[in-house]
Amino acid sequence: MQLKIMPKKKRLSAGRVPLILFLCQMISALEVPLDPKLLEDLVQPPTITQQSPKDYIIDPRENIVIQCEAKGKPPPSFSWTRNGTHFDTDKDPLVTMKPGSGTLVINIMSEGKAETYEGVYQCTARNERGAAISNNIVVRPSRSPLWTKEKLEPITLQSGQSLVLPCRPPIGLPPPIIFWMDNSFQRLPQSERVSQGLNGDLYFSNVLPEDTREDYICYARFNHTQTIQQKQPISVKVVSVDELNDTIAANLSDTEVYGAKSNRERPPTFLTPEGNTSNKEELRGNVLSLECIAEGLPTPLIYWMKEEGTLPFNRTCYRNFQKTLQILQVSEADSGNYRCIAKNALGAIHHTISVTVKAAPYWITAPQNLVLSPGEDGALICRANGNPKPSISWLANGVPIEIAPDDPSRKIDGDTIIFSNVQERSSAVYQCNASNEYGYLLANAFVNVLAEPPRILTSANTLYQVIANRPALLDCAFFGSPLPTIEWFKGAKGSALREDIYVLHDNGTLEIPVAQKDSTGTYTCVARNKLGMAKNEAHLEIKDPTRIIKQPEFSVVQRGSTVSFECKVKHDHTLIPTVLWLKDKGELPSDGRFTVDKDHLVVTDVSDDDSGTYTCVANTTLDNVSASAGLIVVAPTPTPAPIYDVPNPPFDLELTDQLDKSVQLSWTPGDDNNSPITKFIIEYEDAMHEAGLWHHQTEVPGTQTTAQLKLSPFVIYSFRVMAENSLGRSLPSERSEQYLTKAAEPDKNPTTVEGLGSEPDNLVITWKPLNGFESNGPGLQYKVSWRQKDGDDEWTSVVVANVSKYIVSGTPTFVPYLIKVQALNDVGFAPEPAVVMGHSGEDLPMVAPGNVQVTVVNSTLAEVHWDAVPLKSIRGHLQGYRIYYWKAQSSSKRNRRHIEKKILTFQGSKTHGMLPGLEPFSNYTLNVRVVNGKGEGPASPDRVFGTPEGVPSAPSSLKIINPTLDSLTLEWDPPSHPNGILTEYILKYQPINSTHELGPLVDLKIPANKTRWTLKNLNFSTRYKFYFNAQTSAGSGSQITEEGVTTVDEAGILPPDVGAGKVQAVNPRINKLTVAAAETYANISWEYEGREHVNFYVEYGVVGSKEEWRKEIINGSRSFFGLKGLMPGTAYKVRVGAEGDSGFVSSEDMFETGPAMASRQVDIATQGWFIGLMCAVALLILILLIVCFIRRNKGGKYPVKEKEDAHADPEIQPMKEDDGTFGEYSDAEDHKPLKKGSRTPSDRTVKKEDSDDSLVDYGEGVNGQFNEDGSFIGQYSGKKEKEPAEGNESSEAPSPVNAMNSFV
Repeated sequence: MQLKIMPKKKRLSAGRVPLILFLCQMISALEVPLDPKLLEDLVQPPTITQQSPKDYIIDPRENIVIQCEAKGKPPPSFSWTRNGTHFDTDKDPLVTMKPGSGTLVINIMSEGKAETYEGVYQCTARNERGAAISNNIVVRPSRSPLWTKEKLEPITLQSGQSLVLPCRPPIGLPPPIIFWMDNSFQRLPQSERVSQGLNGDLYFSNVLPEDTREDYICYARFNHTQTIQQKQPISVKVVSVDELNDTIAANLSDTEVYGAKSNRERPPTFLTPEGNTSNKEELRGNVLSLECIAEGLPTPLIYWMKEEGTLPFNRTCYRNFQKTLQILQVSEADSGNYRCIAKNALGAIHHTISVTVKAAPYWITAPQNLVLSPGEDGALICRANGNPKPSISWLANGVPIEIAPDDPSRKIDGDTIIFSNVQERSSAVYQCNASNEYGYLLANAFVNVLAEPPRILTSANTLYQVIANRPALLDCAFFGSPLPTIEWFKGAKGSALREDIYVLHDNGTLEIPVAQKDSTGTYTCVARNKLGMAKNEAHLEIKDPTRIIKQPEFSVVQRGSTVSFECKVKHDHTLIPTVLWLKDKGELPSDGRFTVDKDHLVVTDVSDDDSGTYTCVANTTLDNVSASAGLIVVAPTPTPAPIYDVPNPPFDLELTDQLDKSVQLSWTPGDDNNSPITKFIIEYEDAMHEAGLWHHQTEVPGTQTTAQLKLSPFVIYSFRVMAENSLGRSLPSERSEQYLTKAAEPDKNPTTVEGLGSEPDNLVITWKPLNGFESNGPGLQYKVSWRQKDGDDEWTSVVVANVSKYIVSGTPTFVPYLIKVQALNDVGFAPEPAVVMGHSGEDLPMVAPGNVQVTVVNSTLAEVHWDAVPLKSIRGHLQGYRIYYWKAQSSSKRNRRHIEKKILTFQGSKTHGMLPGLEPFSNYTLNVRVVNGKGEGPASPDRVFGTPEGVPSAPSSLKIINPTLDSLTLEWDPPSHPNGILTEYILKYQPINSTHELGPLVDLKIPANKTRWTLKNLNFSTRYKFYFNAQTSAGSGSQITEEGVTTVDEAGILPPDVGAGKVQAVNPRINKLTVAAAETYANISWEYEGREHVNFYVEYGVVGSKEEWRKEIINGSRSFFGLKGLMPGTAYKVRVGAEGDSGFVSSEDMFETGPAMASRQVDIATQGWFIGLMCAVALLILILLIVCFIRRNKGGKYPVKEKEDAHADPEIQPMKEDDGTFGEYSDAEDHKPLKKGSRTPSDRTVKKEDSDDSLVDYGEGVNGQFNEDGSFIGQYSGKKEKEPAEGNESSEAPSPVNAMNSFV
């Protein structure tokens, strides 16, 4: 097993290390600690600790020092080779080896030359356990040769041309650093136009006259020898075009003409590199430098890009005005083609550089030292990479392993040496060499076979003193082979310390991250391996921190006065503090005016020189604190007026008397700003559960500066204090130190405990969990207990995590359970919780109500009785009983629509209820079901009952046709709701004279089977008013009224006109005012006789109210209007009038809005799609009728007289559900109207039986309830599809124009 000794810190217990070592085999390099006591009898192979670099360039002016240091036990001996052969240092008087070291010192300063000692050196360190070797150290002296002498001709060129000034420095070792300067050793300015290349040459993209100078000098600096070599100065003269022309003109005759042309602008060309492409090779890890310098006019700019890739974002930089691209830490991934682009206003060129990145060998896994016990296994792994791939070779004690002495425990497998069942003779030092054409790597790794019981190297009974709330580190340096495991214990009988509170370092150190007072005690470190055990005790004392509880305050004093700085220090009573005062970080002036006592520094007779910063420094052997305050000395000034403000924040918060559930907080009040402090407000923060939130803790009077605070367990408290005076509250103080209270068992249990089943066979227990503050400790859980209430079972309990629900499965259906939920944490349990009762899941009821009886109260009301279902059969919480009832349909109606079932629900345990809104003279079927929380039970057997006859509704229509001199024919349709068997019709009529006075009333009974009647012997040219109603055995129904006029004489026949077939209106009038009322709105319709294009208005008001009529103007001449915003259950009066000079008003009518009830389910006849479909059908029928009317009337006879018939007006479609207004008109012929509601009878009342739905006043689609007297208390719902209402066919003469008027 591999031994691991004191590696870097990890959060792993020492006991887990051997397992990881066994699995991983190879880890980071390990070292035996060079403890003097341990080294007295512990052997160790040599290890090279220091050596000179592989390429060692020396200064030939100084002695040569070739380093080779090693450690081992016994101490190793050293030897050297030079150029592969033994180097006998004793034979060379200039060479000495340092005592106890392998470092060579070659004294060439007295005599000898450095070149004599050039070569390849290698050091070997050897002891009885093996031999370690150094790298091959190539020693070469540095060289700084002079420039070869050369004659440099002055350079003259024209402005705008390009120029390259060569440097060509001498070859030195190492290569020199090149720069250009002038004779004054000032660097020559460089720019995008002028720059130095990587080879040292100076490039000009184009020259300017200001480039003219005689001292362009290239310098080479050889850093190793600290010498600078200088090239001969180069002279450059730039001639402008004008100067050239003047020079030429002076040498020419007057008859000769010559002009030097200026160097024209030109596109870029590259000065370096040459051609379109070039190659570049670089080694991995070096800096890749690519260069492109171009000439042109104007000066070109350089841009870089990588073909088929991007430049590395964080390793790319540009030098030399973008002309040099550098990539740091180059790797194989940076290989590829790089393109530089030179561009100016006249064009652009590019050059491609193909980059290949090679790599000298580099480590993937370097071999690491092994310390093994006899019989253990191990391995040395040597893995390296490079380009090309390096070869791996092994050496043992500096000798190639192929010729080294054989070791049966060793097996070579390429880059790995595997050791098995090692013995002490297996100890050796192995070298791994990885090499390719670009370099090599050499690593030493020893195998040291030791059998050592555990030893603890730390001194016994070491006392550690630590300031509270700071980390405490208890050392336990150890050694052993095999690697010992480390455990720490506190106290004499304590258990091993766990890592949730402590940090156990692999080097044996125990760390207490935040040491508290209760951390004080004796700690024992125990090291174990298979050869034995060792232990050591350490003692830890926790000291209170040193604090300055009263700091010096900034002061502004007048010259000549006295100032005092207070520095009150609080410290641990076992520590001795020293207090030192400083002025401006230096000692106090040695002046008698400065006096220091226990807590104060007093300066008398203050002068201007005393201004500055005064610092109080309190030191103990464990800590130190300081506080500073400034002093400003001013001239005497008048006393300023007092400033009144809120207090300054308190400061110097201190926690004392720290107990498990209480602490004392003390503070120093801030300045009250001339208004006494009335109280202090204390707040706390729980950094563990609600960091950043401050909660109110308590308040104390303004005269008190301490408070005893009650605390909760397992909370990291911080406190702050605010002061309050009559002007307001101060800012909060700085937070106090943190205080972690001990964990304790919870002191409360979850609330809102409930038990309800979601399925018939389960019980879902829920509760409101405790929050973090209430948990009182780590590991919050809940103990959930339950048992059947009526059984003798024991409590069943389960402990669950910090959740809020637990599901008990497999329970019987709807059984009462006793439930309790108790909180617990790692410390213990909360108090015994309260017991609550719940129920397991409900199931549908099993039994239907029995003995269902129906008593018919009247034609619209019935009372139902039934027997209660036994509670056990309900299998759940009783919600109530639900009655389903429906009207029996004829066979023809059953074929056309679904049966409409209505529902009434009666809450609780009621066993009777009323069914309101029944239709008279109808057969009904009902059944009763019990309802629980799960749903409905089975239905009781159906009960059938019938309602008695009621009074009928008004006849559906009444028309006056065929008027003559002395007769009028009445035609009508039976009531839409006969509510029984019609026995006869009652017709009453009376004449109306020209002053609208009514004449005597005539009564006439007509058989029930008649739908037409002719009245004879009437007065000619007389208006009659007719009152018409139907009658059953229950009484007379609502009336319908109409007016008609007999003709004047035979000569009064009129030509055919639009209203042919109708009775002509003698005077304009409004009659047949009809109201259909609901809860909050009413639909008003009327018939008008008179001239066209009349604008109407509607007036209405509350019956019996003294308020004025409310008036609604109607847009256009339509004969209907919807009143909105009415009050439910209120009687209204209404009338209709016409605007203008010939204005007239109808007679008043009364109606009553329905009571405020919930609406029933949505009727299909009020659905938008159904209304649209009916309108489309009506439109199609109307078009067919128009065509038929035109064909029929073609060449026909015209009627004698035209009269507008009230019932010939179109019927009104159902009111739209969304706004209460009427829909479109539809023709009354050949189809049934969609109109709902009833006409208002002559007695101006609206009867419920006039509605097509007997429950219209109770709403639709929403459950309702009724008391025994029929009042609404229950639930009502309808499930039906509306069938078309029965309608009447018109008997008036057909006319296409009249039909179109009806539609419009």
